[in-house]
Amino acid sequence: MDLKRKLSRLTNAGPGSQARGPVNTVVVTPAVETPAVEARARDEAVARVPSVEEAGTTTIAEVLVQALRKRLTMDGEGEPAVDVEPGAPATQDARAREARLADAVTQAREDGLAEGTARARADGLVDLREEARRRFAAKRGGTADGATDPRVEALRQMLSFWAERQGTASARKAAAPVPEPRALPVEARSTPHGTVHVAEQLYPPEHCHGTAPVAAALDVEARLVAGLALHPELESVDFTRMLMLDTETTGLAGGTGTVPFLVGLGWFEGRSLRVQQLFLRRMGEEAPMLRLLAERMASSSCLVTYNGKSFDWPLLRTRFVLNRVPVPKELPHLDLLHCARRVFKHRGEGARLVHLESKVLGHHRVGDVDGSLIPELYFRFLRGTDGSELVPVLEHNQKDLLLLAALLGDLVRRFQSEGTEPQDPRDLLGFAQVAERAGDAERALTFAKAAAESGGPVGIDALVLASRVCRRSGDCETAVAHLQRALTFAKPGQGAVLHLSLTKLYEHSLKDLPRALYHARLAAPVELPDDHQLRLERLERRLSRQGA
Repeated sequence: MDLKRKLSRLTNAGPGSQARGPVNTVVVTPAVETPAVEARARDEAVARVPSVEEAGTTTIAEVLVQALRKRLTMDGEGEPAVDVEPGAPATQDARAREARLADAVTQAREDGLAEGTARARADGLVDLREEARRRFAAKRGGTADGATDPRVEALRQMLSFWAERQGTASARKAAAPVPEPRALPVEARSTPHGTVHVAEQLYPPEHCHGTAPVAAALDVEARLVAGLALHPELESVDFTRMLMLDTETTGLAGGTGTVPFLVGLGWFEGRSLRVQQLFLRRMGEEAPMLRLLAERMASSSCLVTYNGKSFDWPLLRTRFVLNRVPVPKELPHLDLLHCARRVFKHRGEGARLVHLESKVLGHHRVGDVDGSLIPELYFRFLRGTDGSELVPVLEHNQKDLLLLAALLGDLVRRFQSEGTEPQDPRDLLGFAQVAERAGDAERALTFAKAAAESGGPVGIDALVLASRVCRRSGDCETAVAHLQRALTFAKPGQGAVLHLSLTKLYEHSLKDLPRALYHARLAAPVELPDDHQLRLERLERRLSRQGA
């Protein structure tokens, strides 16, 4: 309902209408109208209007009403009071003042109750804004002192408990200490081709990377390495002069836009391993670095890398061409990635270099930089940051070179042992398959028999391999024995392939047709229906002729 209408009802004087007496009261017409009567009527009208605190709300309009009431009260203080009957109607002057009061309130509301307008209506006697603030503060104080909602109190306690827990958790998480800036451990070295920035370190003969000694790479036999790598060209290589190579680049895309900013080299001096890292401090200074690499390759017998056949060497060859530096003669290349994939594929865990480092060699890197971050760290160095961020990159490259030497020695040692030392049966099966492909039947059979001791799927595959090796060597009886043993490891429904192999051996090699027919009937799940039917008819026909 409109504020003006409410005020009119409270003061019994509506806009544009005559004053009315209070409801349920007897109107007594006064005989004489005096100023005292007007003052008393005005006081009664003011008293009938509820205060702001009683109304329960505090607004600027209500503050304005209070201020105007005070003004009217002060205007009538000096007039003498005259007793009149209660409920007497207000005089014409009182009604006019009440009407002006209502009009002032309505006008103030329509004007937006601005601060200046409110002060004008109050005639400078009361600061409406300060009065409103005081009443708001008083009301808030009264609410805080009174009874509060239990849900509000529970919410406050919950928020306080949460803030306390957050503070405790933050205190537990101590800020990681910021590492002190370290200078890049490279030195400028003058060469006939220009200045090259080099970092070098010499590892003693007893140094081990995980459980594998680094110097064991010097003890490998070229024949075994060639068989392990399936690369006959390596049989004539002198592995005491091998060169281990690993690069850190600005990306993995390859091509002309990828730059190797760090070329890590490793070679043996006696039984000590020297690691040399060629660092590119700024773009355009590749030529001296590449020429130094070409000189080192000229004095080496072969390259040893990990995925170097597909990435490192093709990228370096491209940089030689782009910088107009003669491409060095290509050396025999041993890529240990291919060897690791063939040997450890049955683990089903991939052949990532860091993974093999932890699972095979037992070396776990701590604080190693993620390879995906290396290009960005180098770009930040080029933009002007100090060399401390690239120190972990150089350490990462050094560990990769140590891993190459340790992994080569460990793989050849395992391959040479022929399963006599305890190994994972899956690795033994991998070595057996590599030896079979290399044409080393004796070594393949030894590894297969060792792997078969574990039973299960690995044992079945190992016995099938052993049977195949024996059949090629002409020992069909032993081949059949291996397959019969494999049937004992097979679960129901998994022996159809073994039965088919036995069928062929009995029919073509051992000429045992009844046994061939028996196993042929059990091999139906792995043959096409027509082929299976033809095999059965042929065996039955041969058996009938043999019986006749």
